[in-house]
Amino acid sequence: MNRLKYKVFFTIFTIMTVFLLSMTLIFNIQNYNTEKNSIKNSLSGMIGEKNFKDHNGNRPEEDITPPDGEDKKPPEFEEKDRIFMDQIVYTITIENNEASTIISHTYKDTNETEIKEAANKILKNKKAEEVTNLFFSKYSYSVKNNRLIMVDNSLAKERLIKELRTSIIILVLVEIVITFVSYILTNWIIKPVEESFRKQKEFIADASHELKTPLSVIIANAEMASTNPKEKKWLNNINSEAERMNKLIANLLNLARLENNDNKDTFENINLSKLIEKSILPFESLLYEKNVKFKYDIEENLNYRCNQEEIKQLIAILLDNAIKHSESKGEVNVNLKKDKQITLTVSNKGKEINPDDLEHIFERFYRADKSRNRDENRYGLGLAIAKKIVENHNGKISCTSQNNLTTFKVILK
Repeated sequence: MNRLKYKVFFTIFTIMTVFLLSMTLIFNIQNYNTEKNSIKNSLSGMIGEKNFKDHNGNRPEEDITPPDGEDKKPPEFEEKDRIFMDQIVYTITIENNEASTIISHTYKDTNETEIKEAANKILKNKKAEEVTNLFFSKYSYSVKNNRLIMVDNSLAKERLIKELRTSIIILVLVEIVITFVSYILTNWIIKPVEESFRKQKEFIADASHELKTPLSVIIANAEMASTNPKEKKWLNNINSEAERMNKLIANLLNLARLENNDNKDTFENINLSKLIEKSILPFESLLYEKNVKFKYDIEENLNYRCNQEEIKQLIAILLDNAIKHSESKGEVNVNLKKDKQITLTVSNKGKEINPDDLEHIFERFYRADKSRNRDENRYGLGLAIAKKIVENHNGKISCTSQNNLTTFKVILK
């Protein structure tokens, strides 16, 4: 179970972490591309390429419309008048393939010696344009018409590092949340499995215990019969315990078959009213012997798609349970009616079921009075089988017990 829990936790944690890392990576890549495109636009605009557009997507030279009556030629635009607020940009004139005059398009103080040295290195590179790696290269540049445009990458790098640092901090914080969420989801997912394993262990333990008793009796009586073969009581005891064990095994197999829920092909439309009526008639003699009154109210001609044998078994289990727990001169009632859905109720007057027991009566091998039920060869499987039958018919079964009246209610959809 611990290995399963670890695998579920690791799977959830990994999926959420990979998703978070992907989002962080995409965010930083987009930021990098934004800065790169911004530098590329600045280079294109300064070099005077026709494909340069401003932030509104307009070409500045094409959008200049002079007033009526004036010269149609746009006014001259001096490069030195261009100022960049978010980037450090320089224009360097080229003479004899070396840097000459430097024009700064920023308010930042200019170290001309440093700029010229960087410009001369770029000119030796003989590439017309390059937007370099913003994290590792000092300048991006473009060369055209004896002009070198240089953009200092430091401001872009500073912004990118700040955004990267912020995203890493957020990543760490969210990872802590992911760990906590993964732990909660793991427990939520594993809980039904743990419950199933617990019930399985209890089932194996209870079944082993129930089978151990008749086997022990059979073995003991077989030994006695071998030493005293004339005594038939030993053989009678063996036969009785074998029948008891056979009944238990048959109930276990029946419950296993119902839990597989592989009986849908056996469903057919039937007259449920007639089926219920035929199923309860054999119990009238048993009720008469126990001096228990029997009343039933069955609405006629209620059709329902179901497995006939399982519905008969359901009625038998509920009636047998009602008769066994009815007091002398008590009363058993069976009602079948349809409002929005078909409702079957089986009730009996007798000792109330303890509220603590009421929560567990549909569990396998659960018996409120274990000593009494063992004497009557009852294993606590009947109501568990009844519940599976109802669930396989997409219905619900419940029980209430108060004022010395116990009622089992079955709703069939």
